Amino acid sequence: MDSRDAVAEPQPIDQGDTAADPVPPKGPTSPADPAETPAGRPGARLPPTGLPATGRPEPQQLATDQLATDQLASNQLATDQLASERPRSRWQRCARGARAVVRAPRGRARRVLACCAVLPLALVSLVAGHRAADADGFTPVPQLLAFLPWLLVPAALGLLLAVLARWTLGCAWALAVLATTGWYLQPYEGPGAGGEPSGPVLARPRMLTANLEYGQATEGLLATLRRERPDLVAVQECDRRCAAALSTPALRAAYPYRNIVTGQPAEGSALLSVYPLRNEKGVPAALAMPTSRAKIADRWVRVQVAHPMPPLPGELDVWRTELGRLRTYAERRGDAPTLIAGDFNASQDHAAFRRLLDTGMRDSTRLAGVSRTPSWPSLTTPLFGTQIDHVLVSDAWTAHDARFIDLADTDHRALLVDLELHG
Repeated sequence: MDSRDAVAEPQPIDQGDTAADPVPPKGPTSPADPAETPAGRPGARLPPTGLPATGRPEPQQLATDQLATDQLASNQLATDQLASERPRSRWQRCARGARAVVRAPRGRARRVLACCAVLPLALVSLVAGHRAADADGFTPVPQLLAFLPWLLVPAALGLLLAVLARWTLGCAWALAVLATTGWYLQPYEGPGAGGEPSGPVLARPRMLTANLEYGQATEGLLATLRRERPDLVAVQECDRRCAAALSTPALRAAYPYRNIVTGQPAEGSALLSVYPLRNEKGVPAALAMPTSRAKIADRWVRVQVAHPMPPLPGELDVWRTELGRLRTYAERRGDAPTLIAGDFNASQDHAAFRRLLDTGMRDSTRLAGVSRTPSWPSLTTPLFGTQIDHVLVSDAWTAHDARFIDLADTDHRALLVDLELHG
């Protein structure tokens, strides 16, 4: 008989010994009988190291092993994720950066802020883009171009909303719009403008231009004439009441030379002068734009009243055409000193007006250092508005002072300029 057949023979239990020798409890944990332990059974496997003889881990050991397993899994996950996100080339890094820039903001509140930023930025981009492209475009671009400096406000609002939304692309967009708009705030000087005249000063006339808004500001104009005593006066929207007021004996004595064209309240215009005038055919336009030559210091000076149509929706072609006619007038001046004064219904931010300045004509307010001073609408000037009233001079002139004057009952401010004519 080999050892595998050696099985202990069961011993009979004496009932009388039961009380003296209690039967040990059944179970695998009793170490009294080697035959009942795993080590005592032939061919039985030992439990793993660190585990009790029952094969069940202790609670503390189980928690430690689980923590170690979770840590290893977390480290492996992070390593795999990093490896998967690591760009394999320069182009992939660029693509990843681009995706980060154009990625839409996360979260509902941020998306709402980003959407609110799009509207002002798109509007300002449209206007600033036309300014950069040297074009006036379509409605409402020409109307908004007149207020280009004030578009910095909605552009700044768009930047604020983009920052709050943490929208990278929106922030870059807003900064580009602000930079573009700010760049074009500097006074415009056409490429044809020459330097300061070097000849001697022949005369120092004072010129006034005023839009009376259907003749309503006639009394204010008369008071200004008595107070400021300009030598040349360009009047727009001079109705029949205005023409009659300018024809009184007192005004005729003060301004014996005149060129007055009457018509409907907005159509009439006038040119008053203390210098002899030779009236000529005016520039064709829907609103009167009379033309004359004034003899100043024995030189004949070309003087033109400007009042093209405003850039109303549906009438942009008329506005461009009449500004183009004023440009043609300036181009044909030759060597004659030239003055063009009035309500141009355009600012330096309009391409059609800049074409006029490109002929070499210069804005007297820029020469006097008060460019971009608002002249319309008078209700909000000087805090808010645009300069559409100008006195343009050729290279024979200099302007050493320019100021705007408030008149009652009109939506324009009058412009008074002190000029010097050089020989």
